[in-house]
Amino acid sequence: MSDLKGHLSFLFTVSRFRFWIYTGGTYVVGYALGMGSTDAFFELSYHVYLIYFFFLANVFIYGINDLMDRDTDALNPKKGGMEGLLQDEDQRRLVAGLALVGLVSALLLITQTMEERLVFLGFLFLSYFYSAPPLRFKRIPVLDFSSNMLYIMPGVFGYLLASGTLPPGVIVLAGFFHIAAMHLFSAIPDIDYDRATGINTSAVFFGYRASLVICAFFWSMLAILTLMLTGFHPLAFLVLIYPIVPAALLIDRELDINRVYWYFPYINTSLGGLLFLALVIVKSPFF
Repeated sequence: MSDLKGHLSFLFTVSRFRFWIYTGGTYVVGYALGMGSTDAFFELSYHVYLIYFFFLANVFIYGINDLMDRDTDALNPKKGGMEGLLQDEDQRRLVAGLALVGLVSALLLITQTMEERLVFLGFLFLSYFYSAPPLRFKRIPVLDFSSNMLYIMPGVFGYLLASGTLPPGVIVLAGFFHIAAMHLFSAIPDIDYDRATGINTSAVFFGYRASLVICAFFWSMLAILTLMLTGFHPLAFLVLIYPIVPAALLIDRELDINRVYWYFPYINTSLGGLLFLALVIVKSPFF
C-alpha cells in the first residue's frame, strides 16, 4: 500500500497540479458547451474522461517532457523550485506511469466513435511530439505555440462527446488565440536561459518586447471573439484582463514578468470557472 501511495504521489508531482486546469478545465467547458442539458453530467463517459483529462493526460504531457528534457532541465532555474526535477532513481517509475497512461488511452480508443478517435489521437500526437523527437515542436519557432493546440483538443473532445458534433470553428479559433498567447508568454521568462543553451523558441526568435506585442495581439483577438460570441455581455469584458497584462509589461519595464506569469493559473481558473458556471445555469432545467 505504501508503494502505491508513493507511486501516486510521484505521478501527482509529475502531472503539475497547478496546470491540470489547462486540460481538465478545457474538457469540462467544452462538454458544457456541447451538452443539451445538465443531465449530461450523469453520463459515465463524462466522468471517465474527467479523470483522464485532469490527471492522466497531464502525467503524459509532462512525463514525456521530463524524460526528453533531462539534459537541459538540470540547468533550468525553474526546475527543483516551482517545477519538479526528474531524478535518476525516478526514471523507471515514470516510464511505468507513462506505460499505464498509454494502456488506458488504448482502451479508451477502442470504445470511441471514429470522430472521437481522431480528436483523441490528435491530442496524443501533439502531446507526445511537443517534447519528443524527431518533431520536437517546442524547439521550433511558431510551431511551438501552434502545437499548443493540444490544450484545446480536450475541449473539442468534450464538446464532441456531449453533442455528437464538432464545435463551431470560431470557438476553436478563440481557444487557439488564447493557448498560443499563453505558450509564448510562458516562454518569455526563459529567453536568456534558452538562448544560452541553444534552444530557439518563439520567444527567443522574436525577443522580449516583440513577443509581448504578439501576446497582446493574440489576446486582443480572443477578447474580440469572446465579446462577439457573448453578445457583449458585461461579464465577458473580464476577458480584457488578458491583453492588459502584456500591455502593462510593455509600458512599465519595472514589472517582473516572472512574478506575473505565476498568476495566470489563478486567472485562467477563475474565468474558466465563471464561464462553466454560466453554462450550467443556462442549461439547467431549474433556471
